[in-house]
Amino acid sequence: MASSVADDMIKNMDTEKIKKYLFQIAMKSQWKEVVRTYRLNPEAHKAKITRTGDTALHIAVSDRQEDHVEELVKLISPDKLERQNERGNTPLHFAASMGNLRMCACIAERHPLLVGAPNDDNETPLFLAALHGKKNAFLCLHYIYIKSPDREQKRFNYCRRKDGDTILHCAISGDYFDLAFQIIKLYTDLANSVNEQGISPLHLLAAKPSAFKSGSHLSPTDRIIYHCIYVDELRLERPDSYNQGIIKTFKEEKDPNYPENYQTCINFIRLFWNLIRLVSSSCQKADPETPVEPKSHQSFDSFPANYRICFEYVKLLSKAMLIVLGLGSTQIRKIREKKEKHKWSVQIMNELLTRTPMYLYEDEDSGMNPAPRKDKEETLPYEIVDGGDVIMGRESIIELPKDDDNKEIGEGSSGEATEKKTVKLLAKKETPILIAAKSGVTEMVEKILELFPVAIHDTNTEKKNVVLLAVENRQPHVYQLLLKRNVLKDSVFGKVDDQGNSALHLAAKLEEHKPWLIPGAALQMQWEIKWYEHYAVREKLHATALLCPPQ
Repeated sequence: MASSVADDMIKNMDTEKIKKYLFQIAMKSQWKEVVRTYRLNPEAHKAKITRTGDTALHIAVSDRQEDHVEELVKLISPDKLERQNERGNTPLHFAASMGNLRMCACIAERHPLLVGAPNDDNETPLFLAALHGKKNAFLCLHYIYIKSPDREQKRFNYCRRKDGDTILHCAISGDYFDLAFQIIKLYTDLANSVNEQGISPLHLLAAKPSAFKSGSHLSPTDRIIYHCIYVDELRLERPDSYNQGIIKTFKEEKDPNYPENYQTCINFIRLFWNLIRLVSSSCQKADPETPVEPKSHQSFDSFPANYRICFEYVKLLSKAMLIVLGLGSTQIRKIREKKEKHKWSVQIMNELLTRTPMYLYEDEDSGMNPAPRKDKEETLPYEIVDGGDVIMGRESIIELPKDDDNKEIGEGSSGEATEKKTVKLLAKKETPILIAAKSGVTEMVEKILELFPVAIHDTNTEKKNVVLLAVENRQPHVYQLLLKRNVLKDSVFGKVDDQGNSALHLAAKLEEHKPWLIPGAALQMQWEIKWYEHYAVREKLHATALLCPPQ
C-alpha cells in the first residue's frame, strides 16, 4: 500500500519537483530509486538537475554506474539521449572521455548518430575518446557509427574541433601511438590535415624527441633489458576487437591486485597464455570478409612459415629470463612502454611520410614549405575555412602541445624541456625536417632525406637550413648524420642565415638555454668549447681540401 502511494506521488510530480527529487537521490547514490523514478515519470527523462545542466543519466555515467546506465538507456527514447549540459556534452561524451566500453556501446547502439554529436567546442564523443587516448572506446564508437545512414556524408566532420585539431593531432600530442596508427588506417586523409595554425601531425611528431630512441637516455642496465624486450609492430585491429574489451569489463572492472610474491607466477601464466593464443591464431584460416592488415617489415618474413614458432619461443624465453632474474616487473613494464613508444613512433612516422605527396616539398602553398615571403621575411600561417580548405591567415605564434602524460622514465631534462619550450613555429614556418633537426630526431631527418632528398635545402624565414639548426641547437647526432650523407657539402654546410651567420658562428654562440646534458656551469662551458672546436676542425679540413686538391 505504501509503495503504491509512493509510486503515485512520483507520477504526479511536476517538472520542478522531479528535478529536486532526482538531485537528492542521485547525490545519495540511490540509483535504484533513480531508475524507478525514470520508469514512473517520463518528465524525469529530460530533467536537468544540476547547475551545469546535467541530467541524472549524465551523473550516472560519471559515477560509472554501468548496470543502472543500461536500465536508464532502455527507458529513455533516443531523442532524450541527445540532452546536453551547458557545455554541450551528452552522456555519451562522458562515457567516451572515460573510455568505458560498456556504457559507450550501450548508448551508441541505442542512438548511433550520437557518436557525431558535437559539443560547444565541436568535440564529438569520438573526438573525446581519441583526445584521452581511449583506443578501445574509439574503435567501438567508430564501428558503430559507420553503420549509420549518413556515415559517408559526415565522415570527417566529427573528427575535427573548433581550433582545427583532428583526432590524429590529439593522438600524437598525447603519445597515444597505438591509437594514432588505427586512425591513420581508418581515416587516411587525416595524415595530411592541418589545424588553424597550419600544424600537421608530422610537425607534432617531429617536435617530440622523447618519443624516439635518439632522444632517450638509458642506463647500462636498462639498455640490456631494453634490447631483450621484443615489441610487436602495430596492425589494424579487427572490428570485433572492442567487443573483447566489453566482455572483459563485465568480469573485472579494475586490474586484480595480487600479493607481491604471486606476481612472478601470474607473469609466467600470462606469457604462456599469450603463446597459446599466438599458436591458435596462426592456425586459424583467414576470414575473407574481414581482411587483416598484412604483416610487413618483420625480421622473420624471409624465413619459412614454420620457423615463426621458434622465434616466438625465443621471445618467450627472453621475457621469462628477465622475470627470473628478479629485475622487477614494474621496471620491465616501464622499459617496455618506452620501447613501444620508440618503435611505434617510427612506424607512425613512416606511415605519415608515405602518405605525404612529394610535391609538398616543392609547392609553396602546400602547407609544408614556407609561403612567399612578405615584409621582414615573415610567413603567414594557415586558417581552416568551411569545407576544410586551407587558406593563408593572420600572423600568430603558437606553443607546441605540452605532454602532460608522465610516462617517461630515465629521461634527461633536455627531452622534456625541448617539448615544453615555446617555439615560434609559424612565424618561421618550418618544415618537419627542420623541426626534427632542432629536436634531435635523427630517425625523422634520415627518413625524410631518404624519401625527399630535396628537403636538404629547406630553410625557414631566417634562412637557416637543417645544418644551421642542428648546430645552433647542439644536436651532434643530427650533424654527424648529415656529414655522412652524400650531399653537396659546399651549398649545404656553407649556408649562412639572414644575419650572415655560418654554422661556425652559431657553434660559437651561447644561447640562454643549456641543451647539454651536463650539470654545472664549468662543464657546460667545456662542452661549448668542444662543440666549437669540433666544427672548427671540420671546417678547416674542408677548406684545406678545397685549396689543395689532390694531384
